[in-house]
Formats: sequence, structure tokens, C-alpha cells
Amino acid sequence: MDMGYPTKNEVLLYISAAADLGPERDLLGRAVTEVPVTLGWRVVQSPTGDQPVDREAVAGADLHLLLLGGDIRAPIGQEWLAARRAGRLPVLLLKHGVPRTLAAQDFERFVAKQAPWQPFREGKGLRRHVLRLLGRHLLAQATLYGLSPVERERLRVWHAGLAGSQAPGEPETRGGAGESGVVLSPERYVPSEGVLIRPEDGQD
Repeated sequence: MDMGYPTKNEVLLYISAAADLGPERDLLGRAVTEVPVTLGWRVVQSPTGDQPVDREAVAGADLHLLLLGGDIRAPIGQEWLAARRAGRLPVLLLKHGVPRTLAAQDFERFVAKQAPWQPFREGKGLRRHVLRLLGRHLLAQATLYGLSPVERERLRVWHAGLAGSQAPGEPETRGGAGESGVVLSPERYVPSEGVLIRPEDGQD
């Protein structure tokens, strides 16, 4: 029954990750196109140059992922502080099997006092874990996003499949998605600006 409540047409995903995690940035930037909903996606990534941190996006993110690899760079620490000041707690993802600088070790210990790190080793496992997080978030907030009964059922089936042997295979990734961008949803709306990322991009 439609109660007339406003719904969101877009999911804002913030990804905090330094340049040493370039492949992971690329992978997660494209992974959102696999989620079977008609929502638009705005993916904001940590700046890799001299650009300032988008603190508004950090504070308003529907889901904030913070990845730590071998080193901690200034934007990541700033994004963590901005999130905490906004009363938000990012999902903490720690790459195992890589040597860490002393600064990264200190940051790992400091953050672990506030929330547990979730380990990952390679892109395939990371991608599946993040897709499950996205699916769980959307199912929990289905009314907020105005998901139809058909979309909800399709999302439930897809989400359950991620945990089983029939989970989708890891797609090939190419450069370009490690930066911030917008995934357009023509079924719902067309933003006035943004970078269009389609599921077929990066595939032959």
C-alpha cells in the first residue's frame, strides 16, 4: 500500500582506499552494477591527488567502506575522522597478506578499539563480501528505496546466491572505475551530470 512517503532513487557508496589498493578500488567501483535493482548509484572514492575530501558525501553515505592495505595515507585518516564526527561508523576491511608500515599498524590498532576489522585477501572474496553487504542494506531499507515486490524478491534470490556455489563469477576489471562516478538508472531518473558506468563496460 502506497503511504505517500518519499523514497530515495540513489544509493551513495563511499569508498575510502589509498592508491596502493587500486585494483580493489576498480573492482568495487564496478561491482555496484551487478546489484539487481533499478536504483541509481553514486560512488565516491578517496581522492588520489590534491582534491579535498568530500566531507558531505562521507557524512551522507548510505554505506561507507574503509579499506586498509600496506599504508595509511592522509585522505583515509581524514575520511575516518569525518565519518566519526558525523556519528557514522564505516565498514572496516583489512587486507591480509601484505606488509604494513608502522603508520598503518598504528592506524589499524587505533581503529580496532572502536570497531572490528573484517579481513580479506583477494579481490574475488572482497567483491562477494561487499555485494552481500550492499544486498543486506537494500533489503533492510527496501521501503526507503521504494523497491517493488518484484525487485525485493529478485534481490533476495540474488543475495542468497552470493553465499552459495552458484554465486556470480568475478568480472574482468579495467582502469577507470577507481575514481568517483555515477551509475545511472534510466528506469528511475537521469541525473543532470555524472560518469555513466554500465555493466557491460570493461567487458568484451
